[in-house]
Amino acid sequence: PHRWFTHFYVVSVLWNGFLLVWLSRAVFLKGSLPSWIQKVHRALGRETRNEDTGNEHLSALLVLLLLWLHSCRRLAECLWTSVFSNGVIHIVQYCFGLAYYIAVGSTVLCQVPTNIMNGKELSVQISWYHFAGVVMYIWASLHQHKCLVILANLRKTKSGQVVSLGHSIPSGHWFERVSCPHYFAELLIYVSMAITFGFHNMTWWCVVMYVLFNQALAAVLCHDFYQENFSSYPKHRKAFIPFV
Repeated sequence: PHRWFTHFYVVSVLWNGFLLVWLSRAVFLKGSLPSWIQKVHRALGRETRNEDTGNEHLSALLVLLLLWLHSCRRLAECLWTSVFSNGVIHIVQYCFGLAYYIAVGSTVLCQVPTNIMNGKELSVQISWYHFAGVVMYIWASLHQHKCLVILANLRKTKSGQVVSLGHSIPSGHWFERVSCPHYFAELLIYVSMAITFGFHNMTWWCVVMYVLFNQALAAVLCHDFYQENFSSYPKHRKAFIPFV
């Protein structure tokens, strides 16, 4: 069932919260990451170093925190905001989604050296792109939440009672430009994390590209569904990215 999307965020909150605790302990207590994480580093070809070459510790800590907060918000929205239809997802898609949220947090952790003892102080690592990334993250998250509320309200009365599980034409906010602005906001959230990494982290840009293609495909399918089932659907709306 579509409502099982909630499981993705439960896994993400628990797993990425666990990784966040370990990374926070290592950063603030000037220690090393656990041996099992060091083994993962070596397995993924990450060279063990005694100190970072830039702002990797703070950047990774911020990105992992943002990823965890994103998962917490999405979990809360799945539980108390969204109204899922009776549609289903493929079992392969479900298993892949669970694996993805485990892998993406591990990817963040692999961007820092395993030995943090000799790293620079966090106050020295603060850079302008950390502020830029966090500001963009907050902005995109607020817009995504607004879009999800609009979608949920299509199936609810003003008092919050669910009256329908069918599809209706959403309107207002970013829906005036694209059919799936919540997918576009998801992309912007991951781009904001790439900015928080300082733009140069190619591994995270690969994650961004995955999110781009994944969300774009889902948006196009949803856009086609609207056009096929609603003759009055606004023709000026794009599927995913405004004006594109």
